[in-house]
Amino acid sequence: MVVLGAGPAGLVLANLLHRAGIDCVVLERADRARLHSRARAGFLAENTVRILDRHGLADGLRRHGRPHATCEFRTDDGSFRLDYARLARGERHTVYPQQYLVADLLTAFLDAGGQIRFGTEALRVLDADGDRPTVEARGPDGEPLRWRARYVAGCDGRHGAARRSLPPGTVVHRHDHGLSWLGLLVEAPPSLDAVGYAVHERGFAGHMARTSDITRYYLQCERGTAPEDWGEDRVWHELDLRMRAAEHGPLHRGSVVARTVVDLESDVVEPLRHGSLLLAGDAASMPTPSAAKGANLAVLEAELLAAALVDELAHGDGRALADYSRRCLEHIWRAMEFSHWMVRLLHAAPTPQGVPSGFDAGLRRARLEALRTSRAQQDWFAENYVGL
Repeated sequence: MVVLGAGPAGLVLANLLHRAGIDCVVLERADRARLHSRARAGFLAENTVRILDRHGLADGLRRHGRPHATCEFRTDDGSFRLDYARLARGERHTVYPQQYLVADLLTAFLDAGGQIRFGTEALRVLDADGDRPTVEARGPDGEPLRWRARYVAGCDGRHGAARRSLPPGTVVHRHDHGLSWLGLLVEAPPSLDAVGYAVHERGFAGHMARTSDITRYYLQCERGTAPEDWGEDRVWHELDLRMRAAEHGPLHRGSVVARTVVDLESDVVEPLRHGSLLLAGDAASMPTPSAAKGANLAVLEAELLAAALVDELAHGDGRALADYSRRCLEHIWRAMEFSHWMVRLLHAAPTPQGVPSGFDAGLRRARLEALRTSRAQQDWFAENYVGL
């Protein structure tokens, strides 16, 4: 078994296969130090924590993760909070930065004798329609490498070798929301004890705690913006304005240590199985970061895929593997629907003229007011915000 990519999907899958006695190797383009430092999302749903617990992979997040269950919306019509752990199924998030989870999963896999080839870039998957596909790769020194296996799991993202190797006729549903965020990692303690969503005429702003001294902020920006266009003075001016610091109190300031621009795009591959090539994580689908679904989908898909592969390879039962794509896509489309709803809740819809639509603004105000006042709407939000 060859697993492409050492993110949450690939590493959960590799750990579960290795523990079941199935020989596998993980190919990862980055080195180990880069994986330990690569900042990503950090909100783990309760189902994700249950999966990791079930397989003995949750020690780090149990020790260092922080429970979180509140979000605050700041709008022109005032602010309100939702304690979503008191709504719907009573579930909450655990805040645990993804690079910490990846470090835990790497350590667990390597300590158990698992094989990871760091600095190895998978280039293509050949003969995926047969029963012995080949992975062609490039090693750390540029040397050509090849692996043959019964199955290849593509967990290497939307631009990886697995997606590049999909056969003709594969359907990839794509949607460009026409919006962009400037993502900021700031060396400063959180300014709110909640996830902050600010809806402002100048654009969306978001506040998400990562650790006691690191905070993630987002600022809606124009498509095509370069991260370096935003100096610290401009960043803090816009954050203060959009987060309404004059009304709610000053933000804790610190150095901006990372800037990235994220274009809000979504895609879904159908199906997720192509002969001996199987997709999981961001290779299977890419939701926007608006609802923090990516890593949670990745862990769920990895558990489903691992169980199906164990049934097939260890017990000769291929039914779960035949049903893998359908089961995952049910979860993926539900997560996509809620992520899309969140995009429309937090942003003015782009128009060809660049002028916000009054009709769209009215719909957005109505959505926020329903979320503020309707218990039924709050329960729906809580169930979908934390669930998959």
